[in-house]
Amino acid sequence: MRRRLVPAALLLPLALLLSACGGNSAASTGGDTDGSGSLTLNVGDQKGGSEAILRAAGELKNLDYRIRWSTFTSGPPLLEAVNAKAVDIGGVGNPPPVFAAGADSKITVVSAWHGTSKGDTILVPNDSKLTGTAQLKGRSVAVAQGSSAHYQLVASLRKVGLGLGDVKVKYLQPADALAAFTSGKVDAWAVWDPYTSQVLKGKQGRVLTTGDGITNGLTFQVAAPDALRDKKKTAAIKDYLQRLQRAYTWVYDHEEEWAKVWAKETGLPEDVALAAVKRTYATRVAVAVDKPLIASEQEIADTFTRLRLIPRKVDFADFTDPRFNGDLPASTTAPRPSEGS
Repeated sequence: MRRRLVPAALLLPLALLLSACGGNSAASTGGDTDGSGSLTLNVGDQKGGSEAILRAAGELKNLDYRIRWSTFTSGPPLLEAVNAKAVDIGGVGNPPPVFAAGADSKITVVSAWHGTSKGDTILVPNDSKLTGTAQLKGRSVAVAQGSSAHYQLVASLRKVGLGLGDVKVKYLQPADALAAFTSGKVDAWAVWDPYTSQVLKGKQGRVLTTGDGITNGLTFQVAAPDALRDKKKTAAIKDYLQRLQRAYTWVYDHEEEWAKVWAKETGLPEDVALAAVKRTYATRVAVAVDKPLIASEQEIADTFTRLRLIPRKVDFADFTDPRFNGDLPASTTAPRPSEGS
């Protein structure tokens, strides 16, 4: 059981970890290089993300091409690098591609994972009198603008007949939202794992509602169109995606081992990391980029367009490529069972 919350300085790099984030963050930094050969695949990553999973699962061995890693603090700047052709492929949560598409960025979703949304929560303090989403009317809620939590808040309110105008929205990035939440300056906090696990393990709040059945639980690998027009890079991308799919299967079978690696990578306490792994990350199943997936993301895009957070109508299908689907199951395939508590 954790005794203290992770300092804000450690929280900032965690603002997604392949899960959810939107909002603004710092740009990339140069990373390691793996493999050998004349071809280099430039891969965008986030702290404790794809590189860490692949390395822990032993999937960075016997590469006949090079992977040059660049690390970003969240999805939006990673996709900016994809648009600028500085990165060939990188992993993000479900909102960043929608916002990138809205900005007419040159990005293409090439693979997806479907996990549970139980780690996407609206949290309230332990002593809060709130017991249901409808009671949020007139209350203050912290959320990161443009994040999956933002969409979850909108969808959760809509389910009980409310809109964003019915609550006092406080747009705060996670570190600031955590401070506001724990000091009682907001009534609720819409957020994702590992923050959910952090608050619950720290006994500083409880779950009012989750995104289960509300948000789609999708995460993506997004490539640069120019890289997809290069036959050699396309072959490398196919191999990279297959390695990543095997690595996520390894996570499911090695939850405690992965949690220890992830904790070391991110600075999270091991008990928080393990709770987040069980609740969220080990549930992910590689799925096809198909019509139901496109429709689900289209709903998110249309929601943010109505909220005027996206300046124009987005046709999300134009930003997808199903060529790497292979024999992957449909995007509606159920995630692996969640063991998080």
